[in-house]
Amino acid sequence: MSSSLPQEESLESTASTYPPRGRLARTFSALRYRDYRLLWFGAFMSTTGTWMQTVAQGWVVLQMTDSAFLLGVDGFLATGPMLFFSLFGGVVADRVSRKKIMILSQYAQMGFAFILAMLIYFEQVKVWHIFVLSFLTGSAQSFSGPAYISLLPLLVKRHDVPNAVAMNSMQFNLARVVGPILAGIALAAWGAAACFAINGVSFIAVIIALLFIRIPPVTTAPQRGILDEMRAGFDFVMERKTLLLLTFLAFAGTFLGMPIVTFMPVVAREIFALDASGYASMLTVYGVGSVTGALLVAATAHQPHKGRLALMLQLVFALLLIAFGLSRSLPFSLVASFFAGACIVAVISLYSSLVQLATTDAMRGRVMSIFMLAFRGGMPLGNLLAGYVAQRWSISLALAINGAVLAVVALAFIVRRPNLDVSR
Repeated sequence: MSSSLPQEESLESTASTYPPRGRLARTFSALRYRDYRLLWFGAFMSTTGTWMQTVAQGWVVLQMTDSAFLLGVDGFLATGPMLFFSLFGGVVADRVSRKKIMILSQYAQMGFAFILAMLIYFEQVKVWHIFVLSFLTGSAQSFSGPAYISLLPLLVKRHDVPNAVAMNSMQFNLARVVGPILAGIALAAWGAAACFAINGVSFIAVIIALLFIRIPPVTTAPQRGILDEMRAGFDFVMERKTLLLLTFLAFAGTFLGMPIVTFMPVVAREIFALDASGYASMLTVYGVGSVTGALLVAATAHQPHKGRLALMLQLVFALLLIAFGLSRSLPFSLVASFFAGACIVAVISLYSSLVQLATTDAMRGRVMSIFMLAFRGGMPLGNLLAGYVAQRWSISLALAINGAVLAVVALAFIVRRPNLDVSR
């Protein structure tokens, strides 16, 4: 990020001098900034609620339909809107206050969570209700996502951008640990409706944080038509080989790798005969690994050669995905999922921070929307394909094939040795 002078001055008083002393200080350096801290804790509370709903929703859909394919359809509908709306969301993020976009999105998602809670509580829920609300929630996220991710670099100095991205991954994955634990307790004690209701309440935390943070002014280019601005974003990415490669690698990682999360309830029930709490425990182990990976990236965020490290970790993740898919030992699968979570989060954090450093404030919303289109858009497409293979053959075959293809992709780039660390 090419920080403007006003932004540097406004952040100067909120953080100590660079670099922070001591490994602990370097690991959590982005939390030295007041506004980043507020947003981090608000987002953590909200994301914890979201993971409670994710766990409950996956289990409810599987119990209602007994279909791995329909579970994949729900995953597609939850993340699919990113394919349709994120590019528009990126243009809007560069035009309108990112803070306002995010607040409106949080209110919308809160409403959808409460609606689903009431439908389940009064026993009126149908699977199509879940599908529709998944799509609406995903649509709201497709506008708030580019605004949120492009907001983070404005809250810290340039040298702390990689740490800010890694710390954001940490809060997401720490919530992935806490959320399933709370979901398991809530499911056993009060049922799925409680998980959706708690998620609705959790949005209040991030709304309060957004109301209190101060965002430095951003110099924007003169506004043109939406399609023209969208085209300008694509031109910006296409003209920079590094951005193209990072975007493709992020797509490959999520398209082939994220079914490990979506279809974990299938693995838990069909391979290991676990109940809802057992599934939540599996997801928690994966989440603990994810937090570990995010912490490692945060601790080494100021080190060079991030691109090479990301490729190596992507290869390790691919091999772990194959092992997880073929395993029939629960302890081994838990170990594999722990390290898989650590690797994939580290990979995505590294790719995201490299993209952030290679773009400008004025283009950040559009560039990050394209990156998110690849990163998050790969999830629904991968879920549909893996769901089809799992339904027709087996979830083991689906995960093993995905891991093998991803290993080939990672190896090809490792052999080619592209320079992914070039910033603008």
